[in-house]
Amino acid sequence: MDDNTQTNAEVVDNGQVAATNALAVDERIEKEIRRRRTFAIISHPDAGKTTLTEKLLLYGGAVNLAGVVRARRSQNSAASDFMEIEKQRGISVSSTVLSFEYNGCLLNLLDTPGHQDFSEDTYRTLLAVDSVIMVLDAAKGIEAQTLKLFEVCKRRHIPMVTFINKLDRPSLDPLELTGEIERVLNVHTVPMNWPLGSGEHFKGVFEPSTGRLHLFERRDHGARKAEVKIVDPHSEEVASLVPSDIFQNFSEEIELLQLAGEEFDKEAFYRGEITPVFFGSALTNFGVQLFLDQFIDMVPSPPARNSDKGLIPPETPSFSGFVFKIQADMNPRHRDRVAFLRICTGRFERGMKVHCARTGEVIRLTYPQRLFAQERETVDEAFPGDVVGLVNSGELVLGDTLVEGEDVHYDPIPLFPPEHFCRVIVDDPSRRKQFNKALDLLQREGAIQIFWPPEESTRMPIMGAVGQLQFEVVAHRLKTDYGVDARFEPMSFRLARWVVGTPEDLETFEPSRLALKVADGNDRLVCLFPSEWDLDYTAERNPKLQFLSVSPR
Repeated sequence: MDDNTQTNAEVVDNGQVAATNALAVDERIEKEIRRRRTFAIISHPDAGKTTLTEKLLLYGGAVNLAGVVRARRSQNSAASDFMEIEKQRGISVSSTVLSFEYNGCLLNLLDTPGHQDFSEDTYRTLLAVDSVIMVLDAAKGIEAQTLKLFEVCKRRHIPMVTFINKLDRPSLDPLELTGEIERVLNVHTVPMNWPLGSGEHFKGVFEPSTGRLHLFERRDHGARKAEVKIVDPHSEEVASLVPSDIFQNFSEEIELLQLAGEEFDKEAFYRGEITPVFFGSALTNFGVQLFLDQFIDMVPSPPARNSDKGLIPPETPSFSGFVFKIQADMNPRHRDRVAFLRICTGRFERGMKVHCARTGEVIRLTYPQRLFAQERETVDEAFPGDVVGLVNSGELVLGDTLVEGEDVHYDPIPLFPPEHFCRVIVDDPSRRKQFNKALDLLQREGAIQIFWPPEESTRMPIMGAVGQLQFEVVAHRLKTDYGVDARFEPMSFRLARWVVGTPEDLETFEPSRLALKVADGNDRLVCLFPSEWDLDYTAERNPKLQFLSVSPR
């Protein structure tokens, strides 16, 4: 009797301990979620996106000396550019993950390619972030690529902060810039600061919330933090810094800002109805710290994410996450392959067992890495909002969901149809095996798509890409990473469509004379067309078939 009583008490005690431990874990998950900010930076090429990235890292303490994109021969390469071709050409061609601490927050910055030829990588990365910084060139305003990326963010209801850059150069009028944002993007602007002058007369920014003017001093060509002096914007000291007409315009504009008294509405921001606007110069560091301080306070922590089970809160105890990017050869010496996993719920632990919702296969996460461009460190644990690199995960593909408990599928990763095509030819038969391996890895990354003409005995692949520059990158990587010399013969096709229908209808399908039937990497029927006319003509002749611009799931 006593023994039994004692045993029952122990069971109760053990249950209480377990419940207490579970509660402690849940509280910690919630605490870690609250301090995370996962975001991307988007822009038109040459708007200063990579330079701003460097300066955020500088102020976050992640680098001691900031590199910039221009003058690469005399400057450090940008931390986010790790591929050799990126360092040579001074452009970003692949998304990278940069994680760093700032003021008690953990910032996960997903840097994206600015060049439109690599926009597919950017589109996928935007699925993994909770907010976006939109960088505009103060001399140019809204540009074509900016508009495209904004539309992607708007469809996903991603909160967006605007940083108007390059005020150290001759610029458009600030009122003209904010007006263009509202007119073109159809979103209300809320200025969080206002510039004093532009070009050589750009001296600082006024902060409406405090009524203070932040004056800046250049240091080391922007390689180190700018000196800041806070003053009264109406003082004689300020009036003496710029020509009288600039000071007069500035005084009138800040008076209007103060009279308007418009406060930042966080809920409207989260709904995508407004964009807070900051002015500054990433090159000189003017306004960067002020921007960063306010940015972390206004953007959301990881929110609930949509799935086939509806919205799933990040506080959900069981672990889940999805693969939004795959990158091969991040470390050329090891020829490795990294799957980028965005954690959505629960707590990630090194060595934990999960399963892939697509295949049901159990996977042990033995070698997780925290990434800082090409630099890595082993991750023992991570939380919602974090991005973890899973090394040599050859079984994973883009869009895969990894779960600890019940299966869940987060929103799928879209595949955009390529617009440029070429035939890839390798003349040296001894390099054929290496060539096929390289193509498989590159295709799994999602940078290119490979199509196979089934009737050809030689089986020379056709490569499709969103932008022409992607072919140059592939040729470079084939040569430097795999020792394969390949010839790229341009083809006249401009459209790719996945063809869906019954087996009988597919068997008898005949496209227009100039179109070509091919198979994609998953052996699905795809038709390549030289023009919209050929696509429409083929669709009219085959009314029972569907011609999809996005690959079927």
